[in-house]
Amino acid sequence: MIKDNQKHFNRLHVVLDAGVITCSYLLAWTIQFNLIVDRDSGRLPTQTYMLALLFVVPLYLILYDAFKLYTPKRIQGRSLEAGNIFLANAVGLLFFMFVLYLIHEPDFSRPMIFLFAAINFIATLIERNIIRSVLHRIRAGGMNLKHVLLVGFSHAAEAYISRIYQNPQWGYQIFGIMDDSSHPGRYFHNIPVLGGTDDLEEILSENDLDEVAITLGLDEYYKLKKVVASCEKSGVHTQFVPDYTDIIPSQPYTEDLLGLPVINIRYVPLSDTFNAMIKRLFDIVGALGALALFSPVMAGAVIGIKLSSPGPVIYRQERVGLHNKPFQMYKFRSMEIQKPEEEEKGWTTRNDPRVTRVGKFLRSTSIDEIPQLFNVLKGDMSLIGPRPERPQYVEKFREEIPRYMVKHQVRPGMTGWAQVNGYRGNTSIRRRIEYDLYYIEHWTIGFDLKILFLTVFKGFINTNAY
Repeated sequence: MIKDNQKHFNRLHVVLDAGVITCSYLLAWTIQFNLIVDRDSGRLPTQTYMLALLFVVPLYLILYDAFKLYTPKRIQGRSLEAGNIFLANAVGLLFFMFVLYLIHEPDFSRPMIFLFAAINFIATLIERNIIRSVLHRIRAGGMNLKHVLLVGFSHAAEAYISRIYQNPQWGYQIFGIMDDSSHPGRYFHNIPVLGGTDDLEEILSENDLDEVAITLGLDEYYKLKKVVASCEKSGVHTQFVPDYTDIIPSQPYTEDLLGLPVINIRYVPLSDTFNAMIKRLFDIVGALGALALFSPVMAGAVIGIKLSSPGPVIYRQERVGLHNKPFQMYKFRSMEIQKPEEEEKGWTTRNDPRVTRVGKFLRSTSIDEIPQLFNVLKGDMSLIGPRPERPQYVEKFREEIPRYMVKHQVRPGMTGWAQVNGYRGNTSIRRRIEYDLYYIEHWTIGFDLKILFLTVFKGFINTNAY
């Protein structure tokens, strides 16, 4: 079974990594002293560098273990593993340099160390991806499988089964289901019901399983204590898949309250002060750079608006922002001057007579949004975030769309994850909120940069703008 094979695989993995580290080091040494600099340029003896290798290999293997590069990777993403490989190599590089400083060794080639770190990162990344691809093919072919028993059939169980079927490369095989509300012999999604929870100990003792996933429905949680006790008695690894997606449809996180685990319903990275400061700095620098870059475009827009219709160049409209507080959002005026009561009637429609010829162009190219850079500098908005709505629509949607108000836990943005995925203008508000919530719960600076990149290449032209 997998739990027996995993030890052997990890040992093989360590050996392969040691080989890659050694080869990367030797390649860096060869390039540095045989291709880049002259052989007799006053370097340390070759044996000094080779002796250092005896220190480097164990150091990097320890770092790989510390950065969880030897944990099972069935469902671990490539980007997460690549990030951990980079961090391990970066720490290894710093530690190497620090040791040389401590032992006062100025002649050991620093360029070679940097070259080794770069080569080793790339080589380890290639090695890991080759191993991952081989394992995926083996598992998809029905080998190296992890056998799992489900306890309880619920929405959580269906979601679990669905993901297993969609990802055969993970190598999971669901052995059966223990469910009190079904008769043995019945099948759910081609998976047999083996019995009820009272039969769990017998099933576990008779079968060599790798894992138990507890997928009881909410109304069966009173059985949890007994089920967990049976699983731990058998010694099998146990997971708990909570059936609360209808109640807490997000990524909750736990905190320790003097030994009492407390589940927070939603994790918002930007509620962390450091994250908020980083994002604010990113916004200020980005807004100033964008204002300088788009100043000629803004000048052209001002001239076009003035020539097309009488009225102010900048249009101010009340929107709802961070913590449900209203603010005045700036845009280039794209419509004829209206009375306030007419303006609040509804969204702009296709071929709306109120939109000027210049305004139609400004809307379709998103140039009308550029003045919001000043909102970003003021702190009302962010470069990236959920788009803000007008107060009357907020009141409407908060009653109609579950979790709609969660978007106000972060600053609204000029562009966002929903917008670069096509949800702009006259599109589904529900789908837009799903994308907004994903962004809120998964925010990183890297995610912001990705959205900014996508906005530049596919987000400016808005076919849904009228």
